[in-house]
Amino acid sequence: MTLRKKLILTLLAVAVIGLLGLALWPAPVPVSTVTAERGHFAETVEDEGRTRLPDPHTVSAPITGYLRRVTLEPGDGVTAGQTLLELEPTPAPALDARSRSQAREATAAARARLDAAEAELEARQIQHQLARSEDQRYQQMYDRELVSTEQMERIRAQRESARTAERSARHAVDVARFELDAARAVLEIADGERAPGDQPRLQVPSPIDGVVTRRHRYSEGPVNAGDPVLDVGDLSTLEVQVDLLSMDAVRVRPGMAVTLERWGGSEDLQGEVRRVEPGGFLRVSALGVDEQRVPVRVAITSPREAWEALGDGFRVEARFILWEDDDVLQVPTSALFRSDGQWSVYVVSNGRADRRPIEPGRRSGLQTQILDGLASGERVITHPGDRVSDGARVRADD
Repeated sequence: MTLRKKLILTLLAVAVIGLLGLALWPAPVPVSTVTAERGHFAETVEDEGRTRLPDPHTVSAPITGYLRRVTLEPGDGVTAGQTLLELEPTPAPALDARSRSQAREATAAARARLDAAEAELEARQIQHQLARSEDQRYQQMYDRELVSTEQMERIRAQRESARTAERSARHAVDVARFELDAARAVLEIADGERAPGDQPRLQVPSPIDGVVTRRHRYSEGPVNAGDPVLDVGDLSTLEVQVDLLSMDAVRVRPGMAVTLERWGGSEDLQGEVRRVEPGGFLRVSALGVDEQRVPVRVAITSPREAWEALGDGFRVEARFILWEDDDVLQVPTSALFRSDGQWSVYVVSNGRADRRPIEPGRRSGLQTQILDGLASGERVITHPGDRVSDGARVRADD
């Protein structure tokens, strides 16, 4: 074999080995990166809430009676003192045939007793008149000393007795007339008729200036004392109640800023924490997990014109701002991972992944504050997978 052929074979072998090496050489790992930047950072807690009236008024029936039809509808404005509903006496129960017959007989008997009492009164009046005339006649004779004092006293006693008998008969007539009126009333309402229109009605006024928010009853009919009829409230005092997890509620303080989002308007609303209630409650989530919740009440501080479409019981989403700063170095939380017991990130340097230990700070949603170990402007791998390691070649896809 000539030298030329040996040289050609050697060059071919080197080329094949080089191609094999290139084929077996690991390719750069494609990664997504983001630049660590300084900017506004807010640590927040987000949860769903609902609007509520801090001072609602439920207008109920103060007594048992018959409710007249309620004409007010939800959304109607009312003023303090305006009549909201009217009550009248409850209709008498209908009588059966036997009771009706007894009522007619009782009426006839009462009328007969009244006639007898009036006849007795007429007789007593005649006797009283006769006694008075005799008293006057004996008085003239007594003045002329024609009768004795004993006879005069006897005549006067008879006159007083006749006057007392007339008074007693008059009272008996009044009693008989009352009995007849009562018997007639039972007979007249034997069919369960409602009270006549001239009967007094109880008018229940509005306690405040506001609007009707709910109507529990609108048709007329019997009601019991305490039955709710209308809910009235002042929508300008609306607030938001958010039931936070207890571990988040302990970080919330009165006066903290709150942003109300996704309530239906074009712009977010601003508010502040009014009160964190001291008592919590247990609620089961949609996944069946027991959650300890704490009610947090939020006052809406945006102008009323911006949220005048909101009503009682509307859904909103609240974002509580626990801490914020305008100059914070931050990276996506997905870029952080644990390595050798400490938090780290991969920084892209000269086409390779450089593991960098860092000190994280506050977290808010998808962002994390970086306190140490990273400089502004460095490129960080956002989702390092198992193919990325310290010193591995990487290729940024963005």
